[in-house]
Amino acid sequence: MHPARPAPTRPPWYREVSREKWKSFFAAWIGYLLDGFDFVLITLVLTEIADDFGLSAVESASLVSGAFVTRWLGGALLGALGDRLGRRSAMVASILLYSIGTFACGFAWDYTSLFAARLLIGMGMAGEYSASATYVLESWPARLRNRASGFLISGFSLGGVLAAEVYEHVVPAHGWRWLFYIGLFPVAVTLWVRRALPEADDWEARVGAAGARPHPFRPLFAGRFRAGANTVLAVVATGSLLAVFTPLGTGAVPLLSVVAAACLIAFAVQWGGRRRWVLYVALCGTVFCAFLYSWPVQALLPTYLKTELGLTPAQVSDALYYAGFGTMAGCVVTGFAGDRFGTRRTYACTLLIGVAFVFPVFAVRDGRLVLGVLLFLMLACMQGVSGLLPKYIAGHFPAETRAASLGFTYNVGALGGAVAPVLGAELASTMSLGRSLAVLTFSLTLVVVLLIGLDVPSRLNRLVDPEPVPDHLATEAVADTPRPVRPRG
Repeated sequence: MHPARPAPTRPPWYREVSREKWKSFFAAWIGYLLDGFDFVLITLVLTEIADDFGLSAVESASLVSGAFVTRWLGGALLGALGDRLGRRSAMVASILLYSIGTFACGFAWDYTSLFAARLLIGMGMAGEYSASATYVLESWPARLRNRASGFLISGFSLGGVLAAEVYEHVVPAHGWRWLFYIGLFPVAVTLWVRRALPEADDWEARVGAAGARPHPFRPLFAGRFRAGANTVLAVVATGSLLAVFTPLGTGAVPLLSVVAAACLIAFAVQWGGRRRWVLYVALCGTVFCAFLYSWPVQALLPTYLKTELGLTPAQVSDALYYAGFGTMAGCVVTGFAGDRFGTRRTYACTLLIGVAFVFPVFAVRDGRLVLGVLLFLMLACMQGVSGLLPKYIAGHFPAETRAASLGFTYNVGALGGAVAPVLGAELASTMSLGRSLAVLTFSLTLVVVLLIGLDVPSRLNRLVDPEPVPDHLATEAVADTPRPVRPRG
């Protein structure tokens, strides 16, 4: 009788990712870190800009919102570029856009010019999200893709921490403009990214090696009438959003908001087609709610710390370190948990834990250490879990249209981030800023728990198509297999 052979052991998870893939991940992570650095800068100097330009609290908050106005367009266009030409090209174009926009902020002479620069940043960061997320997710083994998602998004948080460090040393001595001049640095990184990155495995196997180039916008421009109508819709949507978040729309914000929403829903319905239009609309709504709960704190926390708690720039930086590292830790931990327990279950349970810290954070008046610990714990759960959002959304789409679909649905939903700081500032006119942030965060988090935990987008889609929506990132495991060789000639 032969002795039983020991069962083969699986190597440590980090060895399942090749050295080349780790280098590629690091390149994408650096791009996302710089994205976070450039985007967070505006939240750190809202009070200084308001003093220089004589802005109200709502006008200052709208500068944060400005980057969200063009995100839907940037996500769709740069996502389509990623689907057609590859994830790498889209990443480079995105980094160039938001770097130039950040540099331009330093030369702004009034509210309008600064808002215009924020529009460029919005387009670039939208493309960076879809390009980097699809690139990393499609390059890692299927069973590690929650980890890949969480690790990537942690770069955005570290970018915010670095921005706070630069703020502490630069702004008191040289003024707020120098904080934006540094934003030109990512342009040099784009050259390195272009040189260093191989293409994503899923895209290379299903699109690049096949030689066929997808046309993600084909459903929107099939025929002269539809092409003309959708061009008008794009102009109306962008113009309406611009008016909503600037003085142009004074007195007509509710009507303009409805017009913009109707245009974007029309795009989602066409893009999703007869079988998936409900899914596209529901995913946009889910992301919208996710931004509504998270971005009041993300955008207005520095303002709250400086105005209501009276903290110095150095003390604000210290508090933001706790928040930023808490978010980073949450991204990493929920990445492991998502691969172990499932994306949706981890998402919902982590948010339920996080709501327990919301009101205690904004109840602390003294004791910066206690405040820092509570911020760390709250942000680890509430913001850290957003590291799973790329995996959750992108899994609904096949590789051929993934970047454009992710870019569109995520960045249309990201308009919640444009509404959130303005809504927080408006509520602060009837209550303290801290209380308004706590109320918004607590109530809307519970909505997101239900939407994601109960898989509402997929359930709603069964009303028009009984066939279940598969998790394409679980079934498209081409990263586990050797890359096919493309024929030459």
